[in-house]
Amino acid sequence: MTLEMVNGIFIEALKTTILISGPCLVFGLIAGVLVAIFQAATQINEMTLVFIPKMLAVGIALLIFSSWMSKTLISFTEMILNNLPMYIK
Repeated sequence: MTLEMVNGIFIEALKTTILISGPCLVFGLIAGVLVAIFQAATQINEMTLVFIPKMLAVGIALLIFSSWMSKTLISFTEMILNNLPMYIK
């Protein structure tokens, strides 16, 4: 196994991680910004107010994107397992 192979696997793993976590992070970010705007407009400075909308947004993102996330993770796993004999040499 060469250094280029290891770097290739590492880069693909990072790409897959970013792709899978991206929708949940974006939904959480949007919910956080909306709650922050609401807090600024109403001058409510409660720190715990942010957590419930963020959790709901991430849960909704998981419901919407779960099939796509699993397909992406399965294709990455299949790529690793199919190329396993090449990695061993």
